[in-house]
Amino acid sequence: MPPTLPPRLRRLLGLRRVRIAAAFLLVAATALGGWLGASADPGYPTGTFRMASGAPSGVYALYGSLLQAAVDKELPGVRLHLDPSVGGPDNLARVADGRDDFGIATADAVAHFDGPGKDGLRAVAELYDDYVQLVVPSDSPVHTVADLKGLRVGTGQHGSGVELIADRVLAIAGLKAGRDLQEFPDGIADAPAALEAHRIDAFFWSGGLPTEGVIDLTKHAQVRLVPLGGLATAMDQVAQRTDVGARNTQIYRTSTVPAWAYPDSYPDTSVSTLAVANLLVTRANVPTSLVERMTSVVMNSRDAIGERVHSAQLVDVRSAIYTSPLPLAEGARRYYVSVKP
Repeated sequence: MPPTLPPRLRRLLGLRRVRIAAAFLLVAATALGGWLGASADPGYPTGTFRMASGAPSGVYALYGSLLQAAVDKELPGVRLHLDPSVGGPDNLARVADGRDDFGIATADAVAHFDGPGKDGLRAVAELYDDYVQLVVPSDSPVHTVADLKGLRVGTGQHGSGVELIADRVLAIAGLKAGRDLQEFPDGIADAPAALEAHRIDAFFWSGGLPTEGVIDLTKHAQVRLVPLGGLATAMDQVAQRTDVGARNTQIYRTSTVPAWAYPDSYPDTSVSTLAVANLLVTRANVPTSLVERMTSVVMNSRDAIGERVHSAQLVDVRSAIYTSPLPLAEGARRYYVSVKP
């Protein structure tokens, strides 16, 4: 039979066991809390980040809203705030100076951009092509760019990518806005209504297919597109001469606006035109882990976004990496390496 301990000693030993057990539980709880905290870390910074999204009736705005929904779903803790803008050049300026973290711009706007912070710009992905669209009434006498002489033409908002392209197209045809034709700084939000009301005779637009502003116009008025595809080589030569970022890079190419893009246009046939790639742009100092995850969202949401922005269906990891004239952001590069086919 084991010896019986005095009551006082038994109480002291009991208290010691309680203290040891409590200390053990405290250590275990601390370790568990640290593990839970670590497991709750998403691996990227959370909070609100901003994206310049273009004119309300344009494809940039539509793409931005669809990407915003994808970010909400795939990146818990991240809110993508959309900022309206004039277009690609404005988006580049906003990203370069830190007002926005992401934005979309065409390759020609990137090559032409010479604002503060341009050296810090980086690309996340090549997204989809913009198609240059010269819209006129179906019974218009305009069948070539040269036919715009003496007419009233919407050439895009001042400082927009549309204005950049329109000025180059007109120059190749030997026309200068203000000298050979009346220039109206109408963007896609205003130009369709102005054409329908006969305040202008034609307007330029550069955007993905289809563009909602043009779709709406075709439902109320008979309009058609003027062929521009034959100008691609001359447009590229202009870019090579004037934009440092365009050196040794093809910026413009010939493509086709298919009949399905605007089935209510008249006639509803395919039209040869100019195409230029769109890039999703960021800055070198935007957190690498966030850019990596954003690149993943862009790729994963391709099909869902492509249901509304049809040309976005062509986004692919094999083509997305060709972001000239901008280098890839480090986070984007890491993503593409991780999923390399």
